[in-house]
Amino acid sequence: MTAAHRSHPPNRRALLGAALLTLGAGLALPTAARAAADAASNAAANAGYPARPIKLVIPYTPGGATDVIGRVVGQRLSLALGQPVVVENRAGAAGNLGAAAVAKEKPDGYTLLLGALTSHSINSVLMASTAGFTMDKSFAPIGVVGRVPLVVTVGPSVKAASLGEFIALAKSRPGGLNYGSSGNGSPQHLAAELFKRQAGVPLTHVPYKGSTPALNDLMGGQVDVVFDTLPATQGFIKGGRLRALAVTTAQRVPSIADIPTTAEAGLSGFEVTSMFGLLAPAGTPAPIVARLSGALKEVMGQQEVKDALVAQGAMPTFTTPAEARTQIAEEVARWSAVIRQAGIQPD
Repeated sequence: MTAAHRSHPPNRRALLGAALLTLGAGLALPTAARAAADAASNAAANAGYPARPIKLVIPYTPGGATDVIGRVVGQRLSLALGQPVVVENRAGAAGNLGAAAVAKEKPDGYTLLLGALTSHSINSVLMASTAGFTMDKSFAPIGVVGRVPLVVTVGPSVKAASLGEFIALAKSRPGGLNYGSSGNGSPQHLAAELFKRQAGVPLTHVPYKGSTPALNDLMGGQVDVVFDTLPATQGFIKGGRLRALAVTTAQRVPSIADIPTTAEAGLSGFEVTSMFGLLAPAGTPAPIVARLSGALKEVMGQQEVKDALVAQGAMPTFTTPAEARTQIAEEVARWSAVIRQAGIQPD
């Protein structure tokens, strides 16, 4: 037999490579098929969303502004989505308990948070090691539903009829004046600290456990000023027990339309509200976020919902998920700076 006709034994490496390629192809086909099936299943689930009741967590006790707003929005969402929206109050740790619980839920659109977004933004910074969430990584924003104005209020013992007179009075007093708040690290506390810096006035913080004792001491003359929400203060203002110097919004508030804004009263750039909104866990599929956003837009366009929020002292609004994410990021940045500059520490 000549060299041209001599048979060569198969190359072992070539045979092994061919076998591995065949095995890999055999494994890849089921894996690809599973991935395609999973994708199809997820798409079908998203398209059929919601297929069962939705849990709406409110991280505060029943009866407060967040609870009332959440129940109004939740009831109307159930009609818009065609499935029950069941409210669950999970209060504790200044709202952190409920917010952290939602952040850990499966991101399938069946557990949502109606949160006090300003408070959560503050807590995520001030209590970073214990809050259990961050605003940028733990949630998929659905939309902002309302903002509650703060009111600069003084008691009958304070001889100031306007915000300008109050600022002049505080500057004239050695050691300044005292301000009460609903608690260390609350939006009311940080609003007063921001006011101190923008107005250049010396004020000493007296923290309370809630708005009620702070306002009672304001009426009794134990503290000189309180920056608190419209729902907490307007009854005392209309009853003549407290004097409102300004509202901390860009426009006047209809329910106390005779009270000027801080800008009208001479302090431009000082606008503070407490923001409320709807969040889902991070990783919630975009089609579900879009479905919830569309339903929320429908809900927030209803006059009955607007009237219910106004009755709670809130200014109703609607934002897209992208707008909500931007506004939340602005809240975190703003209050992070105040916490750092004022040296505020958690209790």
